[in-house]
Amino acid sequence: MNEKTKQRIIKHGNNLNKIFGLNKDPVDICRAVRRLEREGDKIALEGCNVGTSPALEKREQQLMIKVDKLLGFKKKKIPVFLNGDPRGYALKIQDDYVRKHDLQIHTDWGGYGIIAPDLTTDQ
Repeated sequence: MNEKTKQRIIKHGNNLNKIFGLNKDPVDICRAVRRLEREGDKIALEGCNVGTSPALEKREQQLMIKVDKLLGFKKKKIPVFLNGDPRGYALKIQDDYVRKHDLQIHTDWGGYGIIAPDLTTDQ
């Protein structure tokens, strides 16, 4: 990992710590949310290709439990959700919450907060 990438990851991890009131190693938290993001990507893609099913809904619920265990968003009432559109990032924060709280986080074109952006490329 080059120095610029490492600095982007540390900055994002520190922002996640601030947003969610955590005190975790910034690199570790970024790695953890990226793993969950990949899992969310698979769920969104399957939902788009095959359609919804009780099994897929259960996987989505299980994923969001893992995300909450890592970030504690439910207790803090931060509106985190799994985006069902596989063309974008899977784990997001509602756009109105991002604006209202002036969160320092990557956003998509709609203003939704991206919890696990790909920080390995220049953006």
